[in-house]
Amino acid sequence: QDINNCGPAALSLYLRYYGWDGDQFSISQQLRSDRRDRNINVEELLYYTRSYVGWLESTFRVGGTTEQIKQFLAAGIPVVTEETFYFEEPYWPDDDLWAGHYLLITGYDDASSTFAVQDTFYGPDKQVSYEKVDELWQPFNRVFILIYRPDQEETVKAILGEHWDVEYNRQAALETAQAEIDANPEDALAWFNLGSNLVYFERYDEAADAYDEARRLGLPQRMLRYQFGPFFAYFHSGRIEDLLALTEYALKITYNSEEAFLWTGWGLYRQGDGAGAIDYFRRAYEANNTSIDAQYALEFMGASP
Repeated sequence: QDINNCGPAALSLYLRYYGWDGDQFSISQQLRSDRRDRNINVEELLYYTRSYVGWLESTFRVGGTTEQIKQFLAAGIPVVTEETFYFEEPYWPDDDLWAGHYLLITGYDDASSTFAVQDTFYGPDKQVSYEKVDELWQPFNRVFILIYRPDQEETVKAILGEHWDVEYNRQAALETAQAEIDANPEDALAWFNLGSNLVYFERYDEAADAYDEARRLGLPQRMLRYQFGPFFAYFHSGRIEDLLALTEYALKITYNSEEAFLWTGWGLYRQGDGAGAIDYFRRAYEANNTSIDAQYALEFMGASP
């Protein structure tokens, strides 16, 4: 993979499985304007697939299980997951080394309880235990991407079962997070996942409370580089000072985060600072001029990039 390019690199491997002839740069040049952009999220990867490889079907779900992954693999459908990655060298004093990473999972072996993983950083055909995959998957609400041929849709529906319905899937993920909290109230990641699933249902006050608890217990330093549910929750629950404190922290960790710029702008807008909001929306656009959200924010304010 190129620098900060695990998402496009993993997606390119996935698409090439189906005969697509592009590469990671075919994808990244459409999704970010700066190689220093450290995150391309699941929705952006799916946007690329649907916009440029429309002869394939694509979707994502949360709250996945290793058993589901095995069922898809047995049906000939690889799976991309977003998981934890650890840097080998610190970037600042007391760096916890935690980061996000995409993996393409292509096979499994019940005899050794391992998945075959195509890791765009460490190399092909790495063997990772079922248990380890789930452990590293949890911080990302166990999100997984599925890409498949149209003639495979009934197979996908059959494997997902009730999870084909997005509302059902989210409710199940919410219940999983709650069950993990019940089993271990000190599980900060479960609290974070609870908040993210509550955000989906627009239960913002409850989501903000869940994120409060996750933060109190302690989250990875770079969490807000990859996941932005707390920004939604604090904004929509009217906790603007908390939102701005959180985006300030996020920008200290990731100085060019378009999402942190964007939500700083929305926070300032809510406080009545239109000029400040436009300034931060422009910073978001400068960080990534392919960002639909940054373009929308500027249009909303009647401002040019």
